[in-house]
Amino acid sequence: MEGIAPEIAEKVRQLGEKFKNSGQDLGSYLDGLLYDKYLTYWDYIHLDTLLSLQNPKTHFPDEEIFIGYHQITEIYFKLIIHEQKQIVEAEELSVSFFIEKLNRIIRYFRILANSFDVMIRGMEREQFLKFRMALLPASGFQSAQFRMIEIFSTPLENLVHTDIRENFRNHKSIEELFENVYWKRGATDLETGEKTLTLKQFEKKYTNRFLRSANRLKQNTIYDKFQQLSVEDKDNNTLREALRTLDTAVNVNWLLVHIGAAQKYLIAKNKAAAPATGGTNWKQFLPPSFQRITFFPELWSEEELKEWGKHWVEEMITQ
Repeated sequence: MEGIAPEIAEKVRQLGEKFKNSGQDLGSYLDGLLYDKYLTYWDYIHLDTLLSLQNPKTHFPDEEIFIGYHQITEIYFKLIIHEQKQIVEAEELSVSFFIEKLNRIIRYFRILANSFDVMIRGMEREQFLKFRMALLPASGFQSAQFRMIEIFSTPLENLVHTDIRENFRNHKSIEELFENVYWKRGATDLETGEKTLTLKQFEKKYTNRFLRSANRLKQNTIYDKFQQLSVEDKDNNTLREALRTLDTAVNVNWLLVHIGAAQKYLIAKNKAAAPATGGTNWKQFLPPSFQRITFFPELWSEEELKEWGKHWVEEMITQ
């Protein structure tokens, strides 16, 4: 390779080694590189496709804000699951790696909570109350990725509704645990107690996927990964605080910003609260003190668990 810088020649040699077992010689790959077009930003992120995905159902301008924000939220959820997978799939999980991944997840949830002002202050109430009627029975309740975040985080025992949770401690059946997860009560008909269409649709599409994931993650959730650490590593204060921060970010703060939005859009002075889309009973479902869901219950005192999010709810929700 006369005339070629030694470092370039070495990279070509390394490329030859990399591709020698692929069934094609290096020259074929170099031909592909030669013929390939330059990559552009808009092609790399599929910008035109991305910007074509906001398709309002009504003529109200603020519906596009509503769609865009929820799509952004789901992209952040995907990033969170991406980090969770790295934790649960790590064969040798170091404390530093664990903390770094947790901090990334916490950062994503913090951004989501802070950006919820887009939902609380970024739309006209009258527009929202009208265009939302065209969305029935769809509901943010049907975010499968958020349920996957919960399934990755903790055993299903910790997601059983608080009223019956103690009956399911050390339970073995994933299917029975899943049937009693807390959020299913949030999509029962307010008058009959029967499952809403919103929940029926959600279960039909995602139940098998949730059950497969729950079985695959049995004794391998983020909670379990923490429990499997050495005593010394489990006592790491930075790790424990990161887990506690994640718990409150998901199971308190994320719910509270939703309550703030419901307060603005669904409750008017001297009037009964408007029902949520899909018939979800949000006043019973969203307050963290009503569900008392925590991914890592051993990291909290009995008093903290008893008062889980309670003082915030008392300030934010109309009884």
